[in-house]
Amino acid sequence: MTTIKPTTKTTTKLDLTGLKCPLPALKTRKALKSVKSGDFLEVHCTDPLSVIDIPNLIQETGDKVEITERSENRIIFLIEKTDEVSSLRT
Repeated sequence: MTTIKPTTKTTTKLDLTGLKCPLPALKTRKALKSVKSGDFLEVHCTDPLSVIDIPNLIQETGDKVEITERSENRIIFLIEKTDEVSSLRT
């Protein structure tokens, strides 16, 4: 019989409303360093350029991102931190 251990994932929220490029991407990169593999970072932005900058950042880090809300006034990203070993690039 195999026992499956329940996993608890944590979501950290990062409010970057009002910040302009390049600060949302820079602060997201810094915040991701403290997120554990398998956990989430929810990023709230108002800068329209963040829809370009943050996905590009996540492409570099190898993590996963999706835009969970996009309106005229706000963009919310949900970033899942992936296994740090697989996200390292040589």
